[in-house]
Amino acid sequence: MLRIGILSDTHSTLPDQLYSFFADCDELWHAGDIGIDILDELRNFKPVVAVYGNTDDWDIRREVPETQLFKRENLKIIMTHIGGYPGHYENRILPLIKSEKPDIFVTGHSHILRVMYDKTYNMLHINPGAAGRQGFHKVATLVRLTLDGVPKDLEICEFDKYGSEMNIH
Repeated sequence: MLRIGILSDTHSTLPDQLYSFFADCDELWHAGDIGIDILDELRNFKPVVAVYGNTDDWDIRREVPETQLFKRENLKIIMTHIGGYPGHYENRILPLIKSEKPDIFVTGHSHILRVMYDKTYNMLHINPGAAGRQGFHKVATLVRLTLDGVPKDLEICEFDKYGSEMNIH
C-alpha cells in the first residue's frame, strides 16, 4: 500500500499547504510546469516521479522526461503534462493509452482539477489542477490517494492560491 501525492503546475512556487497535506505520502507525482529549483525542493521532501511541462526550461527537461510510464502496487500509470481528458485526449498520447492500457492517467496543463473514470479505456483520469500561483485559477489544488491494488481514498486539498486557508475533501 502506498500513499501518493499528486500535483501539477507549480510554476516555481511551492505552497506551504503541500508539506502538511503530503506529510504522510510515500511518493509525489508532479505532472509538469514545475519551475526552477522546485524539483530539488520536492526531492528533498519525498521521492518524486515527474514530467516536464511546456513552460519548463532545459534544466528541468534534462532531469525528467515528457512522459512517464511506470508501475506502483501492480497498477500501470502514464503521466504527461499535456494529455487531455476522457473523450478529448491529445493525439500524441492517445496511441500510448491504447497500447499500454494504464490503470491511471495523470496529466496537468489546464489548471483545472479533474478526476474522472474513463469507461472507454478503463482507467482513472487525474488532473490535479494547479498548485502554484501563476495562471487564471483562483483556487489551487493538490490530490492524494492510496494505491492498494486499486486507487482509493482520494482526497483533494483546495486553497486560495495567495492565502493560507485549506479545505480537504
